[in-house]
Amino acid sequence: MNLDLLDPKVIVLAAVVVILIIAGAVWLYVRQRRSTTADLRQKFGPEYDRAVLAHGSERKAESNLTEREKRVEKLKIRDLDPIEHERFSRQWKSVQSHFVDSPKGAVAEADDLVSSVMKARGYPISDFDQRSADISVDHPRLVENYRSAHDIALRVGKDEATTEDLRTAMVHYRSLFEDLMQVPAIVDKKAVA
Repeated sequence: MNLDLLDPKVIVLAAVVVILIIAGAVWLYVRQRRSTTADLRQKFGPEYDRAVLAHGSERKAESNLTEREKRVEKLKIRDLDPIEHERFSRQWKSVQSHFVDSPKGAVAEADDLVSSVMKARGYPISDFDQRSADISVDHPRLVENYRSAHDIALRVGKDEATTEDLRTAMVHYRSLFEDLMQVPAIVDKKAVA
């Protein structure tokens, strides 16, 4: 039995197989992209939409968000030790108490204190845009508030912030501060075993 490779039936069968392989590969690619998009949307929340607007396409935004994740994975982010935790907590109480007498000063102190906590945890703090991008990986729901609070802190220096703006900045700083200060839950090994 000798099959002729130029037989029209063989050619059609080969074409169908190639088309099925290509269709399967496309289907897997689209499924993977949807999964990646859904995962990034879930993880980053509003920051995902902000990245799409900033980069002009979902593909570019997703690439940027993935690069952020990779960058933060390389950082040596750590939990605060108990002494640092207590010191920063006392400093925050002091900052809050200054708000009544000096709202502008308290906002500046809050901005500095949040930066100090970030630095102690291992986040690079030299460039605000990079800092907010890094924070967006672990604290995506708070990063926009952080940007807003920082913007208000900058406007304080230009005398462009109202008392309500200052109050809003303090609320935003407090949210991020509290999130950065959270002590991870310790799993009881006996309960797991």
